[in-house]
Amino acid sequence: MLQGGRIKLKGWQQAAVAVGSAFGALMDPRRADLIAALGETTGKPAFERVLERMKNNPEGRAMLLERPPISANVGHAWDLPENTFGAAYARFMGSRNFSSDDRPPVRFMETEELAYVAMRAREVHDFWHTLFDLPTNLIGESALKVIEFRQMYLPMCLLSVIGGTARFNEKQRALFFKHYLPWATRAGMECTDLMCIYYEQHFHEDLDVVRKRWGITPAPAPPK
Repeated sequence: MLQGGRIKLKGWQQAAVAVGSAFGALMDPRRADLIAALGETTGKPAFERVLERMKNNPEGRAMLLERPPISANVGHAWDLPENTFGAAYARFMGSRNFSSDDRPPVRFMETEELAYVAMRAREVHDFWHTLFDLPTNLIGESALKVIEFRQMYLPMCLLSVIGGTARFNEKQRALFFKHYLPWATRAGMECTDLMCIYYEQHFHEDLDVVRKRWGITPAPAPPK
């Protein structure tokens, strides 16, 4: 047992958790705890690369130092003007009755820094939903996982896309592969390094302005 309730796994244990989590998540994609375990046990090299990028970025270093709890800023976001990024994020969370504290804890990262990076990767998921204007249905979540994969190269993201598309009906599958997948692939490559943005410091800024600055192309409307 490590500090913060985390668990240090041996190689075979890590493989067993990864396989079990992958199977369980495919059977029930709503199991956020299994998806989180899969991300941690297969994603250490990816999280280490993200950590190095954050250390080499001013906003990334500030986040590593301060480790801001998103929940401390959500109440303030509700009071911001309607056109701001913070207000858009608050509306996204409030309309779905989401809480920034709902993410499962990190259990299998060996260091405090890697544990924070893994948790931050979960926390920014809803920021990215807001910025890319993606719904939380199966197509929207699968498209966002494509963007997350392009940004972090986490194996879990790719596995989530495979698992999600396997549940599409014929119409959803055609829409995703023809419309959303090409857009998400380009969007994830063309935008800035999204893991190095201290989003809470930009809540007061105009949503369209930050999208342009960060190179974000919102999801296009699906064809009628």
